[in-house]
Amino acid sequence: MRFSGKIYKDGRFWLAEIPILDAVTQGHTRKEALEMAADMVETMANKEGFRVEVFLGSGGEFEVGSTDPKALIILLLKRKRELSGLSLSQAAERLGASSRNAYARYEQGRSDPTVEKLNELFHAVCPDADFVIKESAVA
Repeated sequence: MRFSGKIYKDGRFWLAEIPILDAVTQGHTRKEALEMAADMVETMANKEGFRVEVFLGSGGEFEVGSTDPKALIILLLKRKRELSGLSLSQAAERLGASSRNAYARYEQGRSDPTVEKLNELFHAVCPDADFVIKESAVA
């Protein structure tokens, strides 16, 4: 699993942006900005031993990925919920559940969502957004 990003120069700095996480970092060089993007995702995931790899694309595109897709899903759900300003209880309520654990168990990694469930969880915290699954040509 990978999240796509864009890297571009803005004045003296290179900016590396990962839109799905609403996250941006910078560096003095392109290489440094990409390293900072990997570090940013690792820090956001806050999981011991979790590592991110950067995959370069063309035209200023890159992807960050990990061999631990569960950690990336947890990060995505938590980040989107927090950016939406929702508590775990509010996210569960949007799912139509009476217990906050209905959402929390996925965000905390106690349950693995199916693709259908991931879509449902994502829309509970981002009802006006969608995520796109695409095949990557970046290696």
